[in-house]
Amino acid sequence: MKPYELTISQAHERLKQKELSAVELTRSVLDRIHAVENRVNAYITIDEKLALDQAEIADGLIARDNMTPLTGIPLAIKDLICTKGLRTTCASRILENFVPPYDATVIEKLKSAGTVIVGKVNMDEFAMGSSTENSGIKITHNPWDLTRSPGGSSGGSAAAVSADMCLGALGSDTGGSIRQPASHCGIVGLKPTYGRVSRYGLVAFASSLDQIGPLTRDVRDCAVMMNVISGHDAKDSTSVPKSVPNYLDFLNGDLKNTVVGIPREYQSARGLDSDVADAVTNAIQTIESMGARCVEVSLPHTEYAVAAYYVIAPSEASSNLARYDGVKYGFRDRDKSDLLDMYRSSRSKGFGPEVQRRILLGTFSLSSGYYDAYYRKASQVRTRIMEDFKQAFEKCDVLLSPVAPTPAFPIGENADDPLTIYLSDIFTISANLAGIPGLSVPCGFSSGGLPIGLQIMGPHFSEGQLLKTAWHFEQAIGIQDRKPEIGS
Repeated sequence: MKPYELTISQAHERLKQKELSAVELTRSVLDRIHAVENRVNAYITIDEKLALDQAEIADGLIARDNMTPLTGIPLAIKDLICTKGLRTTCASRILENFVPPYDATVIEKLKSAGTVIVGKVNMDEFAMGSSTENSGIKITHNPWDLTRSPGGSSGGSAAAVSADMCLGALGSDTGGSIRQPASHCGIVGLKPTYGRVSRYGLVAFASSLDQIGPLTRDVRDCAVMMNVISGHDAKDSTSVPKSVPNYLDFLNGDLKNTVVGIPREYQSARGLDSDVADAVTNAIQTIESMGARCVEVSLPHTEYAVAAYYVIAPSEASSNLARYDGVKYGFRDRDKSDLLDMYRSSRSKGFGPEVQRRILLGTFSLSSGYYDAYYRKASQVRTRIMEDFKQAFEKCDVLLSPVAPTPAFPIGENADDPLTIYLSDIFTISANLAGIPGLSVPCGFSSGGLPIGLQIMGPHFSEGQLLKTAWHFEQAIGIQDRKPEIGS
């Protein structure tokens, strides 16, 4: 096995035993990137010198036996998380040359753990999209089938992990943007509880929905990364001052006495592909065979979730993106001498079509005379959705569902049909609206050989239970070592 093919846990053991150096591991990953990046298009910025310098520092820590489970581990970072001195573009022309003067809290935590940051990976512009086709820089391809989308908006993160171009990655999830690409790329992705991981330094899309989380090759690696990035942060007013357990401690025992809820509304969702339905049904049966008890539950306001989300998220985006005016930083149309013309032209040229669409949607929803009819009503629906989950979790420990209605779709298939893309988030956005954690774990493959993910959701701060359920399921089906045949 080549170094770049190792999981985080495997690499940690080899580093610890001095069988491999952090520099050798990082060079192996960089060589892998050089070999396949022209086909996958996962990275926006790669800083080889920075990565190798960090690897040398990590080797010094390892030599002194002063290492953490992430020391010397090469990771990729979604390009909307601020990295001091390293370009952060949000995959947008309006920020194409922006270099942050500070690190996001999660980056500070990773650096303190001795992590190697290889570079920044592609995404839908400002995280607005589900295919990474809305990037203002490049289109990322799914390593399992280069003609298909890796999902989004964390498509670059998922594709890089899946194609062995890093050992793990950070993404962000506003309506499914970690879980859906994880499902499409055959890896593990976790959206933590809102407030579990600091958002300080995350470029905002929708502030009440955004959450940073890990994408990894297996469940154990996901637990390792969660141990490092979780915790209270005084710089984030929405960060919850709650102690962080050792998530690795949950990867034991069994699933006996675990009650699994199957949402009735998700089983009859419109557009659910038969391969996805079969894979999820088989996964539920596998988990039940390990001692878990399945019960049917209802989430009656599911049908309103997409509509509520696509009022709330664009409204918050409209407010958050007002700061990009071509004055303080970012792209500016210097051909305009009139101030209002400069504002208008800078934003028209700097933002892509999907971002402009959502800004307009949000601005309309918040405008005088429409606020009560749209934003206020959507907020009331959100409260009902939260109550649905609260009542469901009185009957069960976790919920199981598909992650996405279909396997990865061909690039360009829905380019002119944004509504279809919006509806593809039906299984994931409710977790964001309710603030609960959700995890995607591979559960099978379509008839065409494309990965399919199982979504596991739980009450607030139940990440440990989600990881435990996913780990036992992963061990039972044993498909986590199956990789895309992208070559080298």
